[in-house]
Amino acid sequence: MRIDLHAHSTASDGTDTPAELVATAAAAGIDVLALTDHDTTAGWADAVDALPVGLRLIRGAEFSCIAPDCRDAHVSVHLLGYLFDPTSQVIIAEQARLRTERRMRLLAMAQRMAADGFPVDPDEFLAGLPPESPAGRPHLARALMSAGVVGSVDEAFRRFLHNRGPYYTGRVDTDVHAAIRMVRAAGGVAVLAHAAARRRGPVIDHSVIAELAAEGLAGVEVDHPDHADDDRAALRDLAGALGLLVTGSSDYHGTNKTVSLGQETTEPEALEQIEELAARSRVAAVTADRRRVR
Repeated sequence: MRIDLHAHSTASDGTDTPAELVATAAAAGIDVLALTDHDTTAGWADAVDALPVGLRLIRGAEFSCIAPDCRDAHVSVHLLGYLFDPTSQVIIAEQARLRTERRMRLLAMAQRMAADGFPVDPDEFLAGLPPESPAGRPHLARALMSAGVVGSVDEAFRRFLHNRGPYYTGRVDTDVHAAIRMVRAAGGVAVLAHAAARRRGPVIDHSVIAELAAEGLAGVEVDHPDHADDDRAALRDLAGALGLLVTGSSDYHGTNKTVSLGQETTEPEALEQIEELAARSRVAAVTADRRRVR
């Protein structure tokens, strides 16, 4: 069984529509696919409607978070939430806030590039972004491609848009502890995404992952295209020591990245654990709601 638990559509910063994504997954021989767009659940319904026979869909999202790095500073981290209730008002409000943060961050980056003479009109760029979409740097990268500044999304990130780049602008993301509580309260399961993707910038310290496990983190995405072999081994050992489940995923973004669906996969036993934990989490969430009503 081929299980890929991290993929993006045009609902965030992928290039395949949700319908195209599930069709591509089926054609690639994927048995189970998780749709985990950044800070939105907008693609779920279209993916379900277009789901091919034989392909299972795990509904999820990737939450933009901030975590302590044990050096009196903070690092950017992403949290994968699986099987949570999309009607959770707390999640709806926080995802809306994050989408606004993303758009304002991109506008600021485009303005800085325009001030340096790049052929990018910031207002035109912002107006061209999909409405209500959690737009990301790949959107700006594609604008630079259209303007002939770069030849690929990878080149745009390598030269201008990476975390240490001259035009990088931060945003106010969700505290990762709060995000874990949010996902669990909505009946979902929280897994730390690409925790050792060092080429993206500073990474989370293992001691912080231990703190997050105590907070309710359920797993760690170990097998990821941006993880080196030694980091995979270290994360796998850490997960074993902390009792966390291990996942593997492609983090597919269509043509915005060079990875393919199913490039990294998750073991069936890990998916079973996620579904079991989600079932328990939903029961706990219902029980908590009943207590609040009383």
